[in-house]
Amino acid sequence: MPVITIGRQIGAGGRTVGHMLATRLKADFLDSHLIDEVAHRLELPKEEVEAEDEQPGSLLSRLLLALGAANTEPMIPPETSAWSPPNSDPVFDTRRAVLQLTQQVIVEAARGDNVVIIGRGGAYILHHHPGALHVFLRADSAIRVKTIMEREKKTEEEARKRLKQTDENWTAYIKQVYGHDRTLASHYDLVLDTGRLGYEATVAAIVAALPGRSR
Repeated sequence: MPVITIGRQIGAGGRTVGHMLATRLKADFLDSHLIDEVAHRLELPKEEVEAEDEQPGSLLSRLLLALGAANTEPMIPPETSAWSPPNSDPVFDTRRAVLQLTQQVIVEAARGDNVVIIGRGGAYILHHHPGALHVFLRADSAIRVKTIMEREKKTEEEARKRLKQTDENWTAYIKQVYGHDRTLASHYDLVLDTGRLGYEATVAAIVAALPGRSR
């Protein structure tokens, strides 16, 4: 069963492609929003976690169980906020807690196999995971700007600013934490241009590249 990590540029359709891929493969889908949700729920007492989890047997509930959601002690400080690099020191206490939790969530998700993981340095965290396929999705900046405008209802100027800031932040995150340039093709098994291929063909190319699949 596949473990697929997807690094992406903003506006290149990473979440859309990931969701399509997970649906096609009947795999779990782990994106940054779910990672953040696990982090949030791990701060809650056991009773509140159980009350909020409405999908028994789901990836979320399995992660909570594996990571000790039943523990009444918060796993990370309640005041911890999401990572928003660049920062001069990426490892002061609260950010270190966020980073460690992020890594634990991704490793735990991959342990069950059959999962598509979006963002958060999955390719670096699971570099030695047997059989994992690491993908990076890109697109021309004009296409990404248009996608951001449509998805987030922004003007062209706002979309360009969002693209620039997010590219810088995501690149800084990987550089500061893992010491790598996330855009280097050699860090991935596949680098695909969703602007040229479209989402359906991108999904097909990833499926064809999976171990044991005909190409």
